[in-house]
Amino acid sequence: MPNHETINHEPCPVARCVDVVGDRWSLLIVRDAFDGVRRFGDFQRSLNVARNILSDRLRKLVNAGILEMQDASDGTAYQEYVLTSEGEKLFPVIVALRQWGEQHRFKPGERHSDLIDTRTGNPIPYMAPHAEDGSVLMPATAVVRKVV
Repeated sequence: MPNHETINHEPCPVARCVDVVGDRWSLLIVRDAFDGVRRFGDFQRSLNVARNILSDRLRKLVNAGILEMQDASDGTAYQEYVLTSEGEKLFPVIVALRQWGEQHRFKPGERHSDLIDTRTGNPIPYMAPHAEDGSVLMPATAVVRKVV
């Protein structure tokens, strides 16, 4: 497990996740990393965020094992922020947030970006949790079992 700045004793996986990526800037940094943004200045231009806030969030994401710093891919003296394999596993989270936003935060016909499957050129289908039999799980058909 990556080194965290503070030890989180929260027994809820959602709370632990939110502790790492639950603020606006952290999620948008992860979104931009999926879109290929790698350098500090490029994150800053994309997000229009203050340098101190961006620096803090990038440091936290690196410390949490979501991003790692690498030498620049073009051979310059710059450092780049790259998603780790753990960070890449946040892709379904970003997709789910995007799809919820598309459905509930845009007026009908309002322009927005689409997430496209590069293999087919088609929009990515709506994500939903499925039971073992393939049926879609709804909130009424799932329950949290507390671990003691």
